[in-house]
Amino acid sequence: MDNADLTKHQRLRNELFQRLPDFWADLQSSYYALLDIYKFTKEEVDEIHMITEQIGSIYDKTARLMRQLPDDVFYMLGYSKEVIPYLRHKAIVSEGIIRRIDLVQTENGWKHYECNSDTPTFIMETHHVNGFVADYFKVKDPNSESELQLSQVINQLINNSIRGLENPIIVFTAHGDHEEDWKTAKYIQSLYKGESQLISLDSLQIIENDGLYTPSGERIHILYRQTYPIEHMELDKSVDGTMIGLALLDLVETGKLIMFNPISAFLLQSKAVQALIWNLHVDNSDVFTEEEHGIIEKYFLPTYLEPDYFIEHHIAYVEKPAFGREGDTIKIIDGEKNQHSQHNTYRNQVMVYQEFSPLPKKKVMTPEGLLELHILVGSFLIKENYGAIGIRAGNIITGNESCFLPVGMIDEAKEK
Repeated sequence: MDNADLTKHQRLRNELFQRLPDFWADLQSSYYALLDIYKFTKEEVDEIHMITEQIGSIYDKTARLMRQLPDDVFYMLGYSKEVIPYLRHKAIVSEGIIRRIDLVQTENGWKHYECNSDTPTFIMETHHVNGFVADYFKVKDPNSESELQLSQVINQLINNSIRGLENPIIVFTAHGDHEEDWKTAKYIQSLYKGESQLISLDSLQIIENDGLYTPSGERIHILYRQTYPIEHMELDKSVDGTMIGLALLDLVETGKLIMFNPISAFLLQSKAVQALIWNLHVDNSDVFTEEEHGIIEKYFLPTYLEPDYFIEHHIAYVEKPAFGREGDTIKIIDGEKNQHSQHNTYRNQVMVYQEFSPLPKKKVMTPEGLLELHILVGSFLIKENYGAIGIRAGNIITGNESCFLPVGMIDEAKEK
């Protein structure tokens, strides 16, 4: 590609994403959203949707089992003693509202990398922005109905939760100084049709054993914290040393505050839950039906809390922290080709060991020209039903430098 064509591409990309002022097409002085399209056939989209719901049902059944387990098991799965007392709390019928199932297409079919059940990002990109790019490339948007579906679920959950309250105060929150988090919270707030407020986390006021309040002193009934992880919340202290995160969880457990995603979503957040699922499968546990064992065998990757199995059988594997994020503190052990992420923020966590299944690569158009990037599919689960899908394109370890690659849907494989 010559300089004139690249300059034209950069201009067209800027023109398209300038139509979306509340979206972060660029992050930290670097490009994020790509003006390119990854094409799936309708059959492939249908398959991703089916797999997403099947995997979700495995996690949901596991959550019901986990509430019956002793605390010692939670320690093994990486949960801290401070947060364990809250893990069995169940506020709504569904285990979560918005969850993201990460999938990779391999030579042996689709495989499941991990599930972000508590605070998944990539929501606005897939449910809203994807359609603009699909229109630009004149292909169908596989997510065309997903935004309405997400809005209906959010409205139903909140409205059911505030039923009987005279003047409910509903607050959507995120870190105000984090562009992606803040605009994600703003987008989700826009899907709620009732009256609500968007307030930065550091502006909320908590009174232990009493309630959570807005800066103007209104007591909050619903707190929607899509990007504020509970594993971070439990460490938060006020200037006087009060454990404000745990105080917030106390308010939820005692019914003084309703929080979404609910605590039950955090119950499944540890990547070590995949080791629990795999162990039950290997032992042919009657926790799962024959059909469910088939789903685990087909889509889940072998996952353990120790690397012994992979070392003994000379199988490449990935070491990752139970509550790691953005590709941080990940190692790929593959003979002499070992690789690791640049950051080791979570090195003191419980580690999980999973069979290494390399991401496929594809040449995609970027503001730097054509680059060969690794492809990871994110597929959303809205309550128990499939939601939008999208692709993060980046390095062999998918980190926060990965790009958003929109997806389109075509009728025939020959059009790809």
